[in-house]
Amino acid sequence: MTDNQRQKNRSDRAISEAIGFIIIFGIIIAGIGLVTLYGYPMLLQQQSTSNEQIMEKNMIVLQNDLKSLAYKTVPYSETSLSVGGGALMAYNMSNSTNNAKFTIGDGNNKICNNDGTCPLTFYPGDLWYESTDAQTELSLENGAVVKRMLAENGSAMLAEPRWFYDSQTNTAVIYLIGFNTSTSDVMAQTGVGTVRMALAQTNYTIYNTLPPGDRVTVTYTPNATADYSMAWDNYFATTLGMSSQGSGQYQFPSASSPPTVVIYQYQIMIESV
Repeated sequence: MTDNQRQKNRSDRAISEAIGFIIIFGIIIAGIGLVTLYGYPMLLQQQSTSNEQIMEKNMIVLQNDLKSLAYKTVPYSETSLSVGGGALMAYNMSNSTNNAKFTIGDGNNKICNNDGTCPLTFYPGDLWYESTDAQTELSLENGAVVKRMLAENGSAMLAEPRWFYDSQTNTAVIYLIGFNTSTSDVMAQTGVGTVRMALAQTNYTIYNTLPPGDRVTVTYTPNATADYSMAWDNYFATTLGMSSQGSGQYQFPSASSPPTVVIYQYQIMIESV
């Protein structure tokens, strides 16, 4: 074999190795590109879904704390939780900008506020979580855990409050639970933190002498930024068996006499979020 032939064989081997390297390198780059294009968005979606599920469980835990404070008169509760993919905020009862309203009345103005104004009007405030990743909202509002999608209409109730109507005794029991905060500003938390709540005030009133033919109604009025009307409508109509009167107003089932109405009101102080 001549020197020229040996040199040519060595050159051919070098070219083959270079082509092989380029092909393998191209496959690696293409694989990285496919992972970045398809895998990374799926990973982010999975993470946001995980954050949302964690916050749903956190809200259920906070609702159980609220039940202990209100129904079992436990004076204080403290829960550590992780807030990921969004922020947890507390709005107090006096914040009319971010506050829903529950109105309870009757046709003869017998159900009134403590100051004598009728009908009874209650602003509960709420513990509110907004996910920046999943574009969802969760709220602990008047003892219920409710959820809605930011880009869609409608809402759902994940955990119901403790209202009930007993048709046998014709008695309606309504629990109104509101939040106050240690500051007039909105309290907010991201990451790992502790929610501290304490029972501040409680009272109840029994209305058992309503005039014959009187009808008791409940109206839910949402705030402009977080509308959970559908969730509460379904609860009033399906769980309590109330009849819709339009515009978010529901009436307790008609009977031969107006129901005995027991209204419990609780104020929960949120000391930290």
